[in-house]
Amino acid sequence: MIAAIIAAEVAFWVLLLAGLALRYLVRARRLSTLVLAAVPLVDLALLVLVAVDVMRGSPPTRPHAFAALYLGITVAFGHHIIQHTDAWFRYRFAGGPKPLKAPKGSTAEVRAIWREWFRVVLAAALGATCLLVMIALEGWHLPASVDDAAGHPYWATLLLLPIITAVWFLAGPAFAGRGDPARDRQPATPTDATSLTLHEPRAGAERP
Repeated sequence: MIAAIIAAEVAFWVLLLAGLALRYLVRARRLSTLVLAAVPLVDLALLVLVAVDVMRGSPPTRPHAFAALYLGITVAFGHHIIQHTDAWFRYRFAGGPKPLKAPKGSTAEVRAIWREWFRVVLAAALGATCLLVMIALEGWHLPASVDDAAGHPYWATLLLLPIITAVWFLAGPAFAGRGDPARDRQPATPTDATSLTLHEPRAGAERP
């Protein structure tokens, strides 16, 4: 299952970069649209693989649980990642505007921090839904105790999700305040193409 998750991640980036290369380097817009439209099919293929594996009676494992989390994350963050990558590709190879981050402490930055956290909540909700479906396919049962749940890969992951969501909230929007409108008028700062930040860039990419 780990190999399937790695293959899905590789396929995601291969299709994404191939689609953007076709759009901005080859100028084959229609073909690029078809390639980019195939990106969600990677998640669908992984979902079908996991469902078939569970229905065939495979014992619950942490890789199965991780696959459920991966699906939630890619659905919740996938479109944003595509937009962010598209903006950088357009800037580097098609003369587009350089992606910019909202000024630090501005209301725009605070809104971006909240949007990021809502994506985390969506990812957790989707991952939890996948896990509950997998538990149902396995044969629905409730753990007798917390220790019992902690020993089961699916239930243990379910218990982790609200903790991760709460920690992200405390590290992000909880103390972000409302932002200073005056800072919105300050010059935006360039984003780093290799940055791990998921905050919204100022110069939005067009929808692939």
